[in-house]
Amino acid sequence: MDDWNRHLTTRTGFRLHVRPARPADAGTVAEFFTHVTREDLRFRFLAGLTVVGDSQIAALTQVDHRQTEDFLAFTEDGSTMIATAMLACDAAMARGEVAIAIHKDFKNKGLGWTLLDHIARYAEAKGIKTLQSIESRDNHTAIAVERDMGFSVVSDPGDPSTVIVTRNLTSAAGPDQVIPSWA
Repeated sequence: MDDWNRHLTTRTGFRLHVRPARPADAGTVAEFFTHVTREDLRFRFLAGLTVVGDSQIAALTQVDHRQTEDFLAFTEDGSTMIATAMLACDAAMARGEVAIAIHKDFKNKGLGWTLLDHIARYAEAKGIKTLQSIESRDNHTAIAVERDMGFSVVSDPGDPSTVIVTRNLTSAAGPDQVIPSWA
């Protein structure tokens, strides 16, 4: 089975390495979150965190690799962790929720788009039908990226401060896929 280790290149030409998280990554992930802005921590966790605690780090590194996957992104040489992209699926493996955080010094390089594309490909390979993300209404950058990737945006009926972005994976080709004329 594919372990989903990848060397990726963003649309801006930035090269990175992505791999699934492991329990031994806890220290690296904790260090990474010291380089994420407070606003981005709020967007990622939808809470006013100043420090990502041990329980959140454990949830990101001690995943089952079936229903939950957390991809860690590193600089091409592997020296610096630059992002995390998590997918948490429902028990039926039909819907997955996505959450991404990016190191403050590596923003505006196309990482969000590239990681969201990576997660969409992974989810589709696992048979997930729908990707979702709950976003703060204030997270205009993430919402724009998600719209660019074919996600729809609706108000969250349970929380006026958030929106739900959704993409159906079963009826449309991804950005680099071609649907054959006979399909």
